[in-house]
Amino acid sequence: MPATSKNPLSLGTDYETLANRFRPLFQQISAGTLEREQSHTLPYEPIRWLKQAGFGAIRVPTEYGGAGASVEQLFELLIELAEADSNIPQSLRGHFAFVEDRLNAPPSDERDRWFQRFVEGELVGNGWTEVGSVKLGEVITKARPDGDRFLLSGKKYYSTGSIFADWIDVYAQRSDNGADVIAVVDAHHAGVHQSDDWDGFGQRTTGSGTSVFENVPVPAEHIIAFENRFKYQTAFYQLVLLAVLAGTGRAIERDITRQIRERTRVYSHGNATSASADVQIQQVVGQISAQVYAAQATTLRAARPLQRAYEARFSGNPDEERAANIAAEIETAQAQVIVSDLILRAATDLFNALGASGVSVSKALDRHWRNARTVASHNPLIYKAKIVGDWSINGTEPPYVWQIGQGNPTSG
Repeated sequence: MPATSKNPLSLGTDYETLANRFRPLFQQISAGTLEREQSHTLPYEPIRWLKQAGFGAIRVPTEYGGAGASVEQLFELLIELAEADSNIPQSLRGHFAFVEDRLNAPPSDERDRWFQRFVEGELVGNGWTEVGSVKLGEVITKARPDGDRFLLSGKKYYSTGSIFADWIDVYAQRSDNGADVIAVVDAHHAGVHQSDDWDGFGQRTTGSGTSVFENVPVPAEHIIAFENRFKYQTAFYQLVLLAVLAGTGRAIERDITRQIRERTRVYSHGNATSASADVQIQQVVGQISAQVYAAQATTLRAARPLQRAYEARFSGNPDEERAANIAAEIETAQAQVIVSDLILRAATDLFNALGASGVSVSKALDRHWRNARTVASHNPLIYKAKIVGDWSINGTEPPYVWQIGQGNPTSG
């Protein structure tokens, strides 16, 4: 659907012009990644640089001051950022999902205010998952009516990026009628308490810890019915993780070629007087390069149906929109299965081209496997393969929303 004056859409821009705005920042971010990894320093400063540069508004239509990038262009840029530091695009996952939700919302003054906030550099974090003895489908975090506003109370884990954010996109339930909602919370309110207590062995600086909400006031206009959430959200969240994996692969290729180029020691039973001239080492690097190429190409191909779903949202053609949403789910699931495998293999195979010095803690090359393994463990790919198979065999429509919680051990 073409843009209209009332509801301009983000249909894409010149990618190289867009990317060149941010590439110097990506280089600056990359220069500090190893030190942040080794000292467990959260990337407050790099994220501040990105905010100031307008990175959070790249999907906002140009008519509102954004870059007007397409979904595919957003994810290509996230891949470049992930090469610099794989933690940061995952930290921004909740932000770009909320931006996408506002892009899919009907035109309104409230939507315009959100676009303005994004353009001004404000970021949105994520607070959806509850842990512990929560039953499957149960939502303990509650939004309680209080006059012309609501009060939010609850506890979330895996609240990725919220520690860096100005707002938090919280999945909750209304206490009065049981409706599932999104409560958009002021992250700076005194009733919001955040901890960097994520204890995973990879993606250590994403800020994916605990968020506690104690009677936090939420304006009524910031309570959004979950049923109105944008339809391709699960595919969008998954695609961010695929971009992180593809960018991690690019970092693997970058680091292994640099290590080999600079290596002076060789083995007596090798094939050349320098590592860079050894044909077997060249083969290892060539294989890694091909795997990374395939991972990036697959990720960007999987982004296309999301753009179609976004445009179809305003087309007035429900069949077209439904088909695009199905394609978004299926293609991101297909991509997840293969991209995860490609990058995990690359993260292991890089050591075949190096000697024992490659495992030096000072080089931290193991972070690539740890980061890739951590990202690939989100939204288990075994279930995604099953969803794809069920669609291929039986035409079963994929689930668009899923939850996690305590199962019933007596149910089989």
